[in-house]
Amino acid sequence: MELRHLRYFVAVAEDLSFTHAAKRLHIGQPPLSQAIKALEEDIGAQLFERSRRWVRLTEAGTLFLHDARQILSLATTAAQSARRAQNGEIGELNIGFNSSTPFTSTFANTINAYRSQFPRVTLHFFELPTMQQIDAIRARKIDLGFVRPPETKIPRDMHLIKLLSSPLVVICPSNHRLAGTPSVVMKDLVHEHFVMFLKSEGTTIYPQIHRLCKNAGFIPKIALEVREAGTIIGLVAAGCGIAILPELFTCIDIKNISHSLLLDADASTDLMVAYRKRDISPLIKSFINTATAR
Repeated sequence: MELRHLRYFVAVAEDLSFTHAAKRLHIGQPPLSQAIKALEEDIGAQLFERSRRWVRLTEAGTLFLHDARQILSLATTAAQSARRAQNGEIGELNIGFNSSTPFTSTFANTINAYRSQFPRVTLHFFELPTMQQIDAIRARKIDLGFVRPPETKIPRDMHLIKLLSSPLVVICPSNHRLAGTPSVVMKDLVHEHFVMFLKSEGTTIYPQIHRLCKNAGFIPKIALEVREAGTIIGLVAAGCGIAILPELFTCIDIKNISHSLLLDADASTDLMVAYRKRDISPLIKSFINTATAR
């Protein structure tokens, strides 16, 4: 049974005229009659009663018309779904992000723009540190992620695109000797105690701070390691030490702290979108195009 024959049948059933249906279908009347005959033979039932002056549906034809319309409707819907999937307009995306990502306007702007352009795509979000995102992308547990540039070598099968750059700042208590200083360098922090993210969390800021300290000629004294940036800032306000974080975290409103721009070379961090090089589906491509257009 061919969809083309079903379309021919519906046209004849609606017009109750082979002549009119043939004109509507832009085919000759003999081929139309042959197609209907082939359809009747295929299903094993007579669909039309015919005379020289009229055409009418048989009881079998009336029942078949209802089902034929449903089949054609489903076929159209299936074709539309396939085209939307091919164009990255329908499906599901699993997106990773680190704890600092939602503090950027880039993240909100990208998600809102993508949802507006592709409302049929379902987005699932997973909060993971950068290195865990890289592992999850490679294991196909997530499709792409908002990450910070890893301090380690990037796997060959991964591709990262820079979205924005954020300077690093030193956060200290408001009664600290550096409080109110517009900018500092790492050598000013030689004798300080640091409040940092847990090393086991896999954040990129942890090895970056160690690298900046090493370049300045010292090893950081770590007072505390915690999971959340807000907790770090709160501990700094409580006098537990100083911290180095991306400037975007200064939007967290905690009293009794001061921010100073860190001037050392490489004292900045990028927000990047990461994905598998050789596995860029239409869904992933459309999302990346939206993210990089912001």
